[in-house]
Amino acid sequence: MNGDLPGKLPLAVTLKELSRRFGDFVAVDRVSLEVAKGEIFGFLGPNGAGKSTTIRMLCGLLQPTSGTGTVAGFDIKTQPEAIKQNIGYMSQKFSLYEDLTVEENIDFYSGIYRIPREKKAARKAWVLKMAGLEPHRRMRTALLPGGWKQRLSLGCAMLHEPPVLFLDEPTSGVDPVSRRSFWDLIYELAGAGVTIFVTTHYMEEAEYCDRLGLIYRGRIIALGTPGVLKSRFMREQVLQVSCGSPQEALSVVEALAGVKEAALFGKDLHVIAVDAEALRGPLAAALESAGHAVTRIERIVPSLEDVFVSLIEQHDREEGTQQEFAQ
Repeated sequence: MNGDLPGKLPLAVTLKELSRRFGDFVAVDRVSLEVAKGEIFGFLGPNGAGKSTTIRMLCGLLQPTSGTGTVAGFDIKTQPEAIKQNIGYMSQKFSLYEDLTVEENIDFYSGIYRIPREKKAARKAWVLKMAGLEPHRRMRTALLPGGWKQRLSLGCAMLHEPPVLFLDEPTSGVDPVSRRSFWDLIYELAGAGVTIFVTTHYMEEAEYCDRLGLIYRGRIIALGTPGVLKSRFMREQVLQVSCGSPQEALSVVEALAGVKEAALFGKDLHVIAVDAEALRGPLAAALESAGHAVTRIERIVPSLEDVFVSLIEQHDREEGTQQEFAQ
């Protein structure tokens, strides 16, 4: 499953049948994918799906049980130290030293990454400019707003100019404006040829990625561009419903025949159905009868969140059917 990766592009990350077991538990189950140089690849999935375990294997921190893989041209099984020298890593947990100033943190990580003496000043200047922290270089890092801390973390992860950057929930807890600004930096890095491998639970961030992989219970269950995932992988149709008291209306909608799933989406409801047009009339009648004035029922293009909910439910149904058949 290569998920619409354009052909003949140099590859930065390759995985083939990669698995990792912990005793009887299979954390990652035969994952295969390819990520091109300069691509922004989003890795999505619920907690416990296998995202972090996969990234730990890709970063040379955890040996796979079986399968193969390369990062920046290095083998994840036999060359983990070379991989560590050729990647940047940034986690959702702020990892810099808050008692140090901005400049002192950059100096510290320059030493960690063994930046040559003749390049240290230039790399420090790049981080300060990229992060917009030149006027605050002597400020104690603890005093920085959250968005600036993330930019500083990103700069420190890129000090040694790695070709591949792993971002694990990099904007968790950051305000939307800072999140958008952070993604502007990501686009700049990708435009310069850096490969970005990012995990996120923000669906609007997933839209920024060139391609996405959805991992669930250790397996890749969908792979492709955001547009492809929304058009090709969603079997059901989606109605957006605007009505009075949507929270209370949810139970009315869920009880209707033909509704596969319903959820709050802002001030509206998203209703997933096999036949949206056939459901429209009964849905309006049921809501009006229950005292929820309907102002709009409209079929819409599924959101990524709709797609992922549908795919996960479909996967669980198929797994349940297989288990029943096996018994």
